[in-house]
Amino acid sequence: MITGVHSVLIWTEELQRLVPFYRDVLGLKPEMESEGFVIFQSSSGPQLALGAHSEVKGRSRDPNRVMVDFTVDDCQAEYERLSKQGVEFVRTPGKEEDGVTIATFVDPDGNMLQLFQEG
Repeated sequence: MITGVHSVLIWTEELQRLVPFYRDVLGLKPEMESEGFVIFQSSSGPQLALGAHSEVKGRSRDPNRVMVDFTVDDCQAEYERLSKQGVEFVRTPGKEEDGVTIATFVDPDGNMLQLFQEG
């Protein structure tokens, strides 16, 4: 029986391009780092990991296939902070019918990510 999600992995051709984005721009804190793999700390829920993979080449060919949502307390403030750092947003913060606020952006490999604020 599956009881939950342990982690989400994003594979890349160039780990040194992604790690600074997730660590320095987004502010995630590495829990474990090796030459080809990084796992970031999580205060709750699944962990995010980045890894180098020999079969991954270039930018994501289908960036809408998988999307990672990051929970935030204030979507607008986080959007403004990340925008000032040059993060490319494809959707500015907007409130959904169910009350959540979402903003969508991409990482250096073209993977889609979202800021997700409940209520």
